[in-house]
Amino acid sequence: MAYPDRILGPDEQVVRHLHPHWLTLFRPVVLFLVLVGGGSFGAALVPEGDDQALARLVIGAVAVVLGLVFVAVPLLRWRTTHYVITTHRLLFRTGILSRTGRDIGLSRITDVSYRQSLWDRVVNSGTLTIESAGDNGATVLSAIGHSEEVQQLLNHMIEEDADRRAQESAGYIGEAYRDDPYDDDHHPDDRSRGDRRDRRRTR
Repeated sequence: MAYPDRILGPDEQVVRHLHPHWLTLFRPVVLFLVLVGGGSFGAALVPEGDDQALARLVIGAVAVVLGLVFVAVPLLRWRTTHYVITTHRLLFRTGILSRTGRDIGLSRITDVSYRQSLWDRVVNSGTLTIESAGDNGATVLSAIGHSEEVQQLLNHMIEEDADRRAQESAGYIGEAYRDDPYDDDHHPDDRSRGDRRDRRRTR
């Protein structure tokens, strides 16, 4: 089962699965093109001779190492960074070899705000700040695409979660009344008063 479906609860559904904004991949892609072009150009400039093959091998090895550090790692970091909004919580997962994660229940979120610079507005990105009850402080998510839309979605999901919890609570109380072994037509306070009257008669 693929992530994040394998970590969901029985009645939990994914509403939005996000990665950082695609613009975070712009620099690694440009560096990849520069490395390919520069490596090919440098290998072509190596003069003929006994050391030509070795020099080209060194240039190729340097290009591969730089590609791993400045291209592959950022791409993998983007791919392994997950922001998931479900019907019950907000999940963060990040890390390539070592993993870091945090879950925030929608019922614990007290405020969601976003911030956009002029450039963020041009590329439709932004920073989300999520305040939650507890001692961990605010959670800041950078480079979130469609940040305003995500903020509105989170606020909507928080309201739906509160309504769902209220309905479940009301249903639980209703079940308790229906399972009352004494009298389904009377309030529990009435039953208590009736019990007290019965005890007085038996004295």
